[in-house]
Amino acid sequence: MPPTGDPLANRYRRLLLCYPRKWRRLRGEEMVAVLLASATPGRTRPTPRETVNLLRHGLRSRLGRPASYSVVACAVLTAVICGLFSAALASWVAWQTARPLPDRAETTALVAEVLPGYDAKEVDAPTALFTYYSQPLRLENLDSLLLGDGGEYQQGAVVAVVTAVPPASQQETLALAQRRLRETGWRVYPPYVVPGPTCTGISCDPAARDTTIFARRGDTGLDLRLPARPSVDSTPVTVALRRATPPAVLPAGVLGGLIGAVAGWLVFGWASRRTERPHFAADAVTVLHTITLLLWWSPAVLAAPQLLQHHRDEPHPVWHPLWEWLGQPALSLFFVVGAGCALCGLALATLPRRDPGPLTTTATG
Repeated sequence: MPPTGDPLANRYRRLLLCYPRKWRRLRGEEMVAVLLASATPGRTRPTPRETVNLLRHGLRSRLGRPASYSVVACAVLTAVICGLFSAALASWVAWQTARPLPDRAETTALVAEVLPGYDAKEVDAPTALFTYYSQPLRLENLDSLLLGDGGEYQQGAVVAVVTAVPPASQQETLALAQRRLRETGWRVYPPYVVPGPTCTGISCDPAARDTTIFARRGDTGLDLRLPARPSVDSTPVTVALRRATPPAVLPAGVLGGLIGAVAGWLVFGWASRRTERPHFAADAVTVLHTITLLLWWSPAVLAAPQLLQHHRDEPHPVWHPLWEWLGQPALSLFFVVGAGCALCGLALATLPRRDPGPLTTTATG
C-alpha cells in the first residue's frame, strides 16, 4: 500500500498495519477505498470509532483461528507476561543509573549525624547495587542464579554496626534517632516492631521486641534496627543504607513493558496463524504454550501477594524492584524451563504446513 497525497488515506493505511501482511497485501487497498467512500467530504482523520474498530479487528486477525474464543485469552496472557518481563528487564537497566552506595567514610559520618555519641565499629560496604551472596554478580554465578538459587540476588546495602558505651536502652536510642533524623531532613516512617518474642529461656520477656526505624532522604533509604535489650554481648544496633529507586526506572519500565507486550502479541499471533489446522504440530504447540504460561505466571501469582502483604506490614522507603514481584530471580528456574518450551513451540511453528489454508478475514463493522 504505497502512500499517496491524501492524508486521510495515509492515516487509514497506518492503522491497517495492525493487520497481518498477507491480509494487507490482498485486501488493504480495497479496505482503504471502502473507508474513503464512507468518509464525509473534507475529513482528514479517521473517527475514534473507526480507529478503535480497525485496531481491534486488526489485532484479532493477527491471531487467526476465527472460530476460537480461547485464543484471545491466551494472547492477552502472553502479551501481559511478556510486557511484565520486559518492564522488569528495562527497570533493571535503568537501576544502573543510581548513584553508588555510600562508602565507609560517608556511612561513618552519617551515623555520627543521626546518632551522636555512637560509633560505627564495623562497616560492610558492598561494591554493587545488587549483590549475589553479598558479592557482585559474576558470569560464573549465572547458572546458580538461574537454576534454583536466585533468591540470594538482592539489593545491596551498606550495613554499619553501631555501639555506645555504656549501652543505651532501646527507647532512649529510638527517641534520639527519631529526633535527629527529623532535624537533619529525613522523612521518618512509623517504627516497625518485630512481632513475637525475641528471646528464649527462663528469663525471656515476651514483651521485649526488636524495633526498626525506616527513613528516607533524597535517594538514600535508611533502616535502623534496635534490639530489644542492647548490651555489649547482645545483638548490636545496626544501620543499613541503600539507594532508592532512580527516576529513570518508571519511564524505562513503562516503555519496556509496552514494547514487550506488543512483541508478545505479535509473536504469539504469528505462531497461532502458522499452526492453524491442518498443521501437524498444532496440538504440540498448544501444549507447549500452555506449559509456558503456567511456568511464567506461577511465580508472579505466588510472589506478588506475598510482597504486597510484606509492604503492608512494614514501611518501605525503598520498594522491592519489579522483578521480585514477578518471583524473579528466586523462581527463575520456572522462567528458564518456560522459555525452553516457548522456543520449542516457535521452532515447530516455522515448519511448513500441509495446507496453507484460506486467508482469515475480519470485518470492521
